[in-house]
Amino acid sequence: MKHGMAPFRLLKTCRPLALLPLSAVAPCLGLGAAMAQGTAPAPAAAASAPAPAEAPKVLPMVRAKVAAEPTGKESVQATTTRIGKGQQELRDVPQSITVVTERLIDDRNLDTLRDALRNTAGISFQAAEGGEEDIRLRGFSLLTTGDIFVDGLRDPAFYERDTFYVDRVEVLRGSASMLFGRGSTGGAVNQVGKVPLLYSPNEVAVTLGNGGYVRGTVDLNTRTGESSALRISTMSTQADNYGNKIEKAGIAPAFRWGIGTADEFLASLVVLDNDNGINYGLPWLENQIIPVDPKSFYGLASDVSLGTARMSTFSHTHRFADRSELKTTVRRGAFTRDQRASAIRIAPASAQPGGVAATQANFGPDTVLRRSGGNSLSAKVQDLDNLLLQSDYDSKFSAFGLRHAVQAGVDFVKDSFVGFAIANPASGALLKPDVTVAQNTGSGWVDESLRAKLKNRDFRSEATGLYAQDLVQLSPSWKLLAGLRWDRFEGRYRTYSTTATTLGQETASRSRADSLWSRRFGALYQPTPTSSYHLSYGTSFNTSGDAYQYDALGANTPPEGSRNIELGAKLENDAGTASLRLALFHATKTNERNRDEESVNATNYILSGQRHAAGLEIDIAGRITPRWEVFASYAWIPSAKVDSAGVVSGTTLQGERVGSRPGLTPRHSGTVWSTYKFSHKLRLGGGLNARSRDTPQLSAILAPSFVTADLMAEVDHGPVAFKLNLTNVGNKRYADQLYRGHYTLGKPRTVQLTTTVKF
Repeated sequence: MKHGMAPFRLLKTCRPLALLPLSAVAPCLGLGAAMAQGTAPAPAAAASAPAPAEAPKVLPMVRAKVAAEPTGKESVQATTTRIGKGQQELRDVPQSITVVTERLIDDRNLDTLRDALRNTAGISFQAAEGGEEDIRLRGFSLLTTGDIFVDGLRDPAFYERDTFYVDRVEVLRGSASMLFGRGSTGGAVNQVGKVPLLYSPNEVAVTLGNGGYVRGTVDLNTRTGESSALRISTMSTQADNYGNKIEKAGIAPAFRWGIGTADEFLASLVVLDNDNGINYGLPWLENQIIPVDPKSFYGLASDVSLGTARMSTFSHTHRFADRSELKTTVRRGAFTRDQRASAIRIAPASAQPGGVAATQANFGPDTVLRRSGGNSLSAKVQDLDNLLLQSDYDSKFSAFGLRHAVQAGVDFVKDSFVGFAIANPASGALLKPDVTVAQNTGSGWVDESLRAKLKNRDFRSEATGLYAQDLVQLSPSWKLLAGLRWDRFEGRYRTYSTTATTLGQETASRSRADSLWSRRFGALYQPTPTSSYHLSYGTSFNTSGDAYQYDALGANTPPEGSRNIELGAKLENDAGTASLRLALFHATKTNERNRDEESVNATNYILSGQRHAAGLEIDIAGRITPRWEVFASYAWIPSAKVDSAGVVSGTTLQGERVGSRPGLTPRHSGTVWSTYKFSHKLRLGGGLNARSRDTPQLSAILAPSFVTADLMAEVDHGPVAFKLNLTNVGNKRYADQLYRGHYTLGKPRTVQLTTTVKF
């Protein structure tokens, strides 16, 4: 196996110069072609050829990394991305991108998308009503309906995402509507799926941990022909998890043929089933977190988060003779969600021992907590079907004496959403018994199946986008990017009666259509092959129907807008094994929706609000030495403020006051992970996750800062490897996800042992 990998290492040493004559790069190209056919390269004829009569003109060196098929399995460093439309070098994207590679996902046992995002900076999470992933990036919301993608296609459903079929997670920071359409105010998150490869080892892994945690994953890749391969990734996870159970399974088969040829095809399927518990969080007490064990779970044993995800994808890539590429992808998605949760609150004084109200001073094992949840806030039942079509054209050519890298495309998304109301049985409410602090492993049962599920709303939408951008090379050191996109989003929202006498009757119908433009501009200065500096400007927009609904005023309100300005740099060491990203950014939501309090009969919101966030970001990724590897991500946001509301009271539509710092925007956040290979078999690692004090949205509560530590030890015996992970070594109690009424504790001390077999 080691001898078979030698040619791949040799490929990385070939650094063809993009601007040199073909004869100068022929040896490297010949080697790559030979490897594509699976044969050894012939001896270079150029070695014995006579020297040319005239030496070629010497131009600045341009490094080009060549590999059979790049993956993130061997390093925490990434050098390419597809999140910016088409395969691109990160140094050619005038915008900040953080990549969580498969190496980092495996090292830190990051089983979910949330876990992966926690290992980047500038990310915070709202403890949303229903547990959906309301993610904040640079202080702006990334709702799943607009800003999360799988292989560049929108992934809009509410479900608990797993990483078993993910090769890496890419986080694009800043406005990105020119690339993706609606949403993307703070950025976008792209999950890159594993694809079949002509060469890849098979892998089976089993992880055992405290809390009754058992997880098994299988990643099988087989070459089925000269240019075809089949890959199947599967996962099964179960855990008692101290009462908040985990029970999920998934499979992701994919078949690719025509690999490396003029016409390449990919057919894939992702199936994920969740039957997990759901942690609605814990209540604040006197604006502080309550002193309970981090493992505590006070929900009912019957609280459940049921969900299914089905994504079938077919793509075709045609490569033209001039190296242009046209990729067309069609995806059909079907998702279901059924969540029933208990909202935990402090019981009133009448229910407390001695009839005394609970305080931080008297809080203890006998303090009584009340479990409610008979309302719609803690019951979410929804279905979503969608159809996506995307076609992207990528071409590089010379015109008017300049080099151009043009990307253009069209995309179409059709969503069909249905929401349900959950009604208690005619006999009355399903009562959830109180629980004491000492009863912290989940108890009690309510038969949720007795509740009636009644359709109360639906939303149908169609979104079409057309875009084009051109990266022009003005000189060996300067490039300019300009991009423009047109979108049309049209949605119809209807509500239905759930009362017995008028059940199913339409009670309201609202619709809206918007067409608008998004822009992206950037300048790149690349004086050396290891340095790239950029200045960029981009816009984005959010429509009223992003959350699959229109209220009476929102149906008459145009989209919000935002802009992002960034000055940044991407630097690499001479060997190309480590990279540094720096960025100064200023993001502004320019016309936020607000109520028009000066109008008595307002029929729509006014786009009068403005807020901003500005700061510094730093990423480091790669090998400092051949044995020492580091990944670090840090964000500092010293300036974040609600600048204006445009209404008499001086508050936004959400209730935030002008001049205040928006919630879920910590000043400091970051992570660091480092491993060192002490010998051929032994590798040790450790890391920290940290966040400064933060507030929930619309709240004066101040969640304390925290720092948690993780450790890892790996012994690799070749075909069999053992890895021990210790997460949150100090069993730190901290508020991870924040909401004004409650918070969710971060992961407690967790011990996991993973055994991996490769063959």
